[in-house]
Amino acid sequence: MKKIPMRRCVVTREQLPKKDLIRIVRNKDNVVSLDLTGKANGRGAYIKKDLSVLEIAQKKKILEKVLEVSIPQAIYEEIKDIINNE
Repeated sequence: MKKIPMRRCVVTREQLPKKDLIRIVRNKDNVVSLDLTGKANGRGAYIKKDLSVLEIAQKKKILEKVLEVSIPQAIYEEIKDIINNE
């Protein structure tokens, strides 16, 4: 049986399969982007693919605290689009 990679959501603190999460990355130039491959270099944070979780992350600025950089509104919109398209 193949091992399923598990990661922790920074909002809910749940251990979930990597495919159920979205990875947001801050690179060494402090540029924030979505990492759909899961292999981009930089500091990463995982968030559950759930609109309510995204709202909590945005209100409490959880991603900004974890990645130690301000997150542009466009990143939140991209995450919302990915969640809605699944």
